[in-house]
Amino acid sequence: MAELTSFSYRPGISLIHKIDARFKLLFIVIIGLSSLEASPSGVLLLFLFVVYGLARIGISLWQVARDLSFFIFFLAFVFAIRAFSAGGAVFINIFGMSLTYDGLIEGSLVCLRIVLMILLGLLFTSTTRTAEVKAAIDWILRPLPFISGGRVSTMTGLMMRFIPVILEQARETASAQKARSIENRKNPIYRMVKFSVPLIERIFYNAGRISMAMEARCYSDIRTGQKLSSKINDWISLLVIISICIISVLYL
Repeated sequence: MAELTSFSYRPGISLIHKIDARFKLLFIVIIGLSSLEASPSGVLLLFLFVVYGLARIGISLWQVARDLSFFIFFLAFVFAIRAFSAGGAVFINIFGMSLTYDGLIEGSLVCLRIVLMILLGLLFTSTTRTAEVKAAIDWILRPLPFISGGRVSTMTGLMMRFIPVILEQARETASAQKARSIENRKNPIYRMVKFSVPLIERIFYNAGRISMAMEARCYSDIRTGQKLSSKINDWISLLVIISICIISVLYL
């Protein structure tokens, strides 16, 4: 069984836990769209707001960085692409490529937006039960024709359950490679291949086992889902989120 990771559900009685799952999905959309239009200071305000929410449920940025350490390389790649492709006053030349002040700001802003969305998803998965997520997605997709809300919600619920398992398998694979002194290999592509191939193989193997277990139990997406009902705290939270997003876009 996978250990508790940042993306695992954490039972609690905080206000974030009590908010309706439909409102949480709406919050993600509102904050995500606002971050695209906000200035760097506005994106920083949204980032600090989400970090405060994580702190309220007991998740630290250090724990997130530990669980997503492999993602730092992707952020570094995105930052380098944006930083060296933007024009403006040159800050430094590296191997014939110009790193500009505008590129530093633009690269940092893009990475901050990506991290913001990751933390939003983490906050959502850590405070929302899988049954609530399935019920919310089913409710949202129910009016749409030719789309099976039950099937989509079931797939989403399985994906949320599988994220902590994937993170734990990645951690076990990395530990096994360290035990075999894989870090002594200087070729990063070789290390990446030796890490990704067994990880992907284990992921598909476990996915196949889950699929066979569901078929053996005659699992169907036609099930009685959890009933959702909005409360006054949900609407107050929506008003607060909209106010913060307006401030970050228009006044910062």
